[in-house]
Amino acid sequence: MEIEQPKYKRVLVKISGEALMGDGDYGISASTVIYTAYEVKEVFELGIQIAIVIGGGNIFRGVEASVKGIERTTADYMGMLATVINALALQNALENVGVPTRVQSAIEMRELAEPFIRRKAVRHLEKGRVVIFAAGTGNPYFTTDTAAALRAMEIEADVIMKATKVDGVYTEDPVKNPNAGKFDTISYKEVLSRGLTVMDSTAITLCMDNKLPIIVFDLKNKGAVRKAIFGKKIGSLVGGQNSDG
Repeated sequence: MEIEQPKYKRVLVKISGEALMGDGDYGISASTVIYTAYEVKEVFELGIQIAIVIGGGNIFRGVEASVKGIERTTADYMGMLATVINALALQNALENVGVPTRVQSAIEMRELAEPFIRRKAVRHLEKGRVVIFAAGTGNPYFTTDTAAALRAMEIEADVIMKATKVDGVYTEDPVKNPNAGKFDTISYKEVLSRGLTVMDSTAITLCMDNKLPIIVFDLKNKGAVRKAIFGKKIGSLVGGQNSDG
């Protein structure tokens, strides 16, 4: 009997800050972080190299804060610090279940995390450590979606797996419109032309230019990361081999 082989060997998982809230309205749900750690561990034990980019929207959103009067650059830096809080929480949960982890920050804070160095990040992955990239790109006006696309290119990941609170890409917000249609697969160009909020346009364009597929799925769907690793149908696939761009 032929043993099933993983489709991807090195992946970047993008976890939205909102997904870490669980059913709450704000902050970090301890049970959700622990659940996420076990989902990552299940894949890690298969020998898959895993990097993670984590958002900060559960704690602070730079764009929303700038609308309310905080200067945009300052607000974005505050948002980056929120991602560091989430990264440390996830690192703690992963270490507690026996997964060796390193946090690399785009903003230097040596007492808490390593500075981001691409070659060192790749070496950690090769040595069997999960690497969590925090503080976005380290620059204002760029989202953690763009950071995920950028880091995925830098470490030469096979795929971006975007774990959110929605189980795929829809024609419109399924929370606001229960009749919204779901895409099994969709091209990068269609995401851009329809203005779908899968990832921001900079991130989508980066992925399109480098032919990097994106799988969008619901973090609460138990075993979803493992299914995606083996190429099973899960969530929505953006791009991919058969995409026309």
